[in-house]
Amino acid sequence: MGRLEFTKGKALRGRVSMNKPKTKVFVTRKLPDSIETRMMELFDVQLNLTDAALSKAQLVEAVKTCEVLVPTVTDDIDAEVLGQAGEKFKLIANYGTGVDHIDLNAARSKRICVTNTPDVLTEDTADMVMALILAVPRRLTEGERAMRAGLFTGWSPTWMLGHRIHGKRLGIVGMGRIGRAVARRAKGFGLSVHYHNRNRVHEDVERELEATYWESLDQMLARMDIISVNCPHTPATYHLLSARRLQLLQKHAFIVNTARGEIIDEVALIKMLKNNDIAGAGLDVYENEPAINPKFLDLKNVTLLPHMGSATVEGRIDMGEKVLINIKAFFDGHSPPDRVIGDL
Repeated sequence: MGRLEFTKGKALRGRVSMNKPKTKVFVTRKLPDSIETRMMELFDVQLNLTDAALSKAQLVEAVKTCEVLVPTVTDDIDAEVLGQAGEKFKLIANYGTGVDHIDLNAARSKRICVTNTPDVLTEDTADMVMALILAVPRRLTEGERAMRAGLFTGWSPTWMLGHRIHGKRLGIVGMGRIGRAVARRAKGFGLSVHYHNRNRVHEDVERELEATYWESLDQMLARMDIISVNCPHTPATYHLLSARRLQLLQKHAFIVNTARGEIIDEVALIKMLKNNDIAGAGLDVYENEPAINPKFLDLKNVTLLPHMGSATVEGRIDMGEKVLINIKAFFDGHSPPDRVIGDL
């Protein structure tokens, strides 16, 4: 990796109190310009101008000197990194909702507060889920590739036939904020909504979404036409869709994953797709990101996206605003609104 360039922010307006130094903040990736500008106004901030992912050694150096680390999903904040944090290091203000890249137990033992940015990406991610639910059965990316390859010679009654989604059964794995947003969209497209969740949602939510609860994930998987993975990645959900569970799917079923790649056994999924044991898949996340299993690239029945479910200008700015609020609240002596762990 080439040399990283960092910059230290200076106050752009206002008067800095001589009695209270600015909070030292280290940001691991390039954020939207408006967010970085605001950070430079509020804090003594070190920015990553090149946007290159940091090495473990660079993360260790960061936590030794800063008070706040603003990491992203690409940063592995493990026990080794946190074990070398300086005495003034008090807060991990994560830029993102998922915190599976942060060792929460290690943070808790060091009395380091962890915050995230929930809610702001719900609608954007649900839009992407719905796009994949449409794209895979209707073979949209296959059709686009065919056009670019010059294979289109005119309309044909039997060429590039896909499957309608209206009237099909959608099984949602994880009925949190994103799962519910997906269900609302799916209902509008005439899909029959089903779900499995650790806890059953309130009956009012079920009634609004016209959603059917399945206590048994196995039984739901065996009866759905489309599966959407929307649960968080935790030790309990690692390979939740294992080889055994994937084999429960019907041959005409499609699977969409915008959550985390680790939730699906990719080796088993690739084998089933290659053998046409399921009809297709739409993936925005992968088990070993940024690496992707090259066997996916040889499959025509898969739509592959580069982890762009939350990639909207509005969403990324909203995420940054939440980071700012969490840092300000913490160092003003208040409980951060998006605290994952930690007490003042």
